[in-house]
Amino acid sequence: MTWSIVARDPVTGAFGVAVATRFFAVGALCAHADGGVGALATQALINPTFGARGLRLLREGVPAQVVLDMLLAADPGRESRQVHLQDARGAIATHTGSDCIPWCGHVVHEGFSVAGNMLAGPQVIAETARVYIDGADLPFARRLIRALQAGEAVGGDKRGKQSAALRIHTTEEYPTLDLRVDDHPDPLAELERLEQVSRERFVHFARFFATRDTPGGVFDRSVIEAAIAKASTD
Repeated sequence: MTWSIVARDPVTGAFGVAVATRFFAVGALCAHADGGVGALATQALINPTFGARGLRLLREGVPAQVVLDMLLAADPGRESRQVHLQDARGAIATHTGSDCIPWCGHVVHEGFSVAGNMLAGPQVIAETARVYIDGADLPFARRLIRALQAGEAVGGDKRGKQSAALRIHTTEEYPTLDLRVDDHPDPLAELERLEQVSRERFVHFARFFATRDTPGGVFDRSVIEAAIAKASTD
């Protein structure tokens, strides 16, 4: 009931997941990532335990394919699942169960994978991948959204549209950007709008958050506001 892209930005090393579907609140359970660790999307007849368990194994240094094998081995419903993930070394693992609803499938390219089920056809996956590859000059968030929009333009989820989400992690356990459109007549257009709004203040403010390396971050409001004001005029 979903298609998604899991990717690593070759410029920043950030991990990202973007997803769209004709289902409510896809961002709540499908997309998972951690800075410097990896990213994962779980979909079709979703197993919501895959996200937390998969990231825990990736944090322990377990390779992507072994993580996937372990998740599937413990799941008697594995043939109704679709999952794809990437580890910190760039290895990618994918699974489309034999009971996923057509059209269903996945592709793997250098640095990213695309997977979907209940789609209008294989062109959805192919076009999503093509536009992602062609968008190398775009900022990572916009590149991911643009790729999904291309997949939607050639049919997307064959049932229609309802929700979409974008999750990006750079170096931290918390996301650099976490956007969710839970119920909307044009969710990818709304996701694109939210990403634009995030660049007005949020992405500049987020530069001052506490991190693993700087536990206090920057909490001088005058410094933060000055940086935001400068960014808005650049």
